[in-house]
Amino acid sequence: MGAASHKGCLCLVLHAHLPYIRHPEHEFFLEENWLYEAITETYIPLLDVFSRLIDDGVDFRVTLSLSPVLLEMLNDGLLRERYERHIERLIGLSEREVFRTRRDTDLKPVTKMYHESFLKIRRLFTDVCKRDLVRAFRMLQETGKIGIIPTAATHAFLPHLSLYPQAVNAQLRTGIEHYRTNFGRSPKGIWLPECGFAPGFDGFIKEKGVEFFFLETHGIMQARPAPRYGVYAPLTCPSGVAAFGRDEETSGQVWSSIHGYPGDYYYRDFYRDIGFDLDLDYVKAHIKPYGAETYTGLKYYRITGKTGRKEPYNIQKAEERAAEHARHFINSREMQINRLSDTLKIEPVVTAVYDAELFGHWWFEGTQWLDKLLRGIYLSKVNFRTVNPSEYLRGLTFRKEGLQSGDPAMSSWGENGYGEVWLNRENDYIYRHLLVATERMIRLADRFPVADGVLQRALNQAAREVLLSQHSDWAFIMKGKTASQYAKKRFEEHIGRFTFLYRSVLSDNVSETVLADMEDRDRIFREIDYRVFSRRQPASEGRQL
Repeated sequence: MGAASHKGCLCLVLHAHLPYIRHPEHEFFLEENWLYEAITETYIPLLDVFSRLIDDGVDFRVTLSLSPVLLEMLNDGLLRERYERHIERLIGLSEREVFRTRRDTDLKPVTKMYHESFLKIRRLFTDVCKRDLVRAFRMLQETGKIGIIPTAATHAFLPHLSLYPQAVNAQLRTGIEHYRTNFGRSPKGIWLPECGFAPGFDGFIKEKGVEFFFLETHGIMQARPAPRYGVYAPLTCPSGVAAFGRDEETSGQVWSSIHGYPGDYYYRDFYRDIGFDLDLDYVKAHIKPYGAETYTGLKYYRITGKTGRKEPYNIQKAEERAAEHARHFINSREMQINRLSDTLKIEPVVTAVYDAELFGHWWFEGTQWLDKLLRGIYLSKVNFRTVNPSEYLRGLTFRKEGLQSGDPAMSSWGENGYGEVWLNRENDYIYRHLLVATERMIRLADRFPVADGVLQRALNQAAREVLLSQHSDWAFIMKGKTASQYAKKRFEEHIGRFTFLYRSVLSDNVSETVLADMEDRDRIFREIDYRVFSRRQPASEGRQL
């Protein structure tokens, strides 16, 4: 299917990540719901969409980054069991809702849709995926349609760690080794958390055998020298690694809740949820274990407009709008590719980058849109094709066209484009603790080049606690209004546990009981080697920061 020749390419990239949240000390924990919601509304629906496309013979390419901490949660036996209980509660709640709305002509189809959807999700999770979503993603990658790449170990905002090159190295090396463990191969590319880049980072990436990474638009556009083709061809960095820049046009069409597709008045309203609408006693079986009102995922109204009076959700109309928006996106890319090809005289690549959780979770119809988009590109005689970055780079080398090189600028895809989201008045206090802990971990790794037994376990756990304290999510959540106290508590706990271990190791007084409790609580990166922080490890074979 499709055109015999193409004038350009679309590189579609989804980034999947959630903060590492696991609380075995509590039977129910509200923030663990973030994972369960994403599994129900994004990860399993994406697996379903991709699988059906492959079964139907649709040729497509999507690049998907899966963060190591997300993979750790998906692999965790405790969290898998808790997710099963979560989906069972949703099935029970939706069944009650089907009965309650049986005479409501507007809501009856919607409650039925949810009930059938939850039943399908349970079947896919237990019967098809065998409770192992990582294995399901790995099998998809084997088809060649989905290219999976890692990110840094705990999704740290790396520019704020650049005072300690070994810390940047530890984040990237641990993430890549974790990927090899889970997918049985070395990654072709990597996702820098928050697209956070500082000059010299490409050297770290090159040293690990990676071919490409992604940057925010101005990271490419402000490169030196200025790129001839902008973000519509990869930029070869001084180390030889290729950087793909995010395209602003595709970004605005899909990201923006005001001007983009997700803001359409016929799409489902995310915030109008029965967890807040209905009587607490009625929904308590689902939300009471968490001790507070919360989202259930059952939302019956469409966006409607800037009004408090929302209209009931219309399933058919929303599906029609998703199809219309998929066609609009395809037509827009055709015009864009024509314009770029004629102007730049190359086969341009349009890099469309999004958070995976946008699809299905924040934008309920997003997975439908993605399905219709990829089918439409395949079935239509369009002037572009979907590619993964490695394919494009191979073709670029063969054609000897569109080659450009330069030194990318410091950048991120956070608000205002740099690092203020992760360093501001709400969270700046963390860095005096975070950087001291990072330096101490480097000293420990240097001081104990060889360790075994309890000492080795303590050093490995110290490395885990430092990595978890570097989690970009804690600083990000502190800047917002929701769950900021939880983020502060988590950061302070990881710093506290590391400090305890640091002092225990130096005093040769490690409590094996306390250590075992820490290992059970923060059960992450079981194969970690604390020496990843050692200065004896090469920080980079490229330029130093």
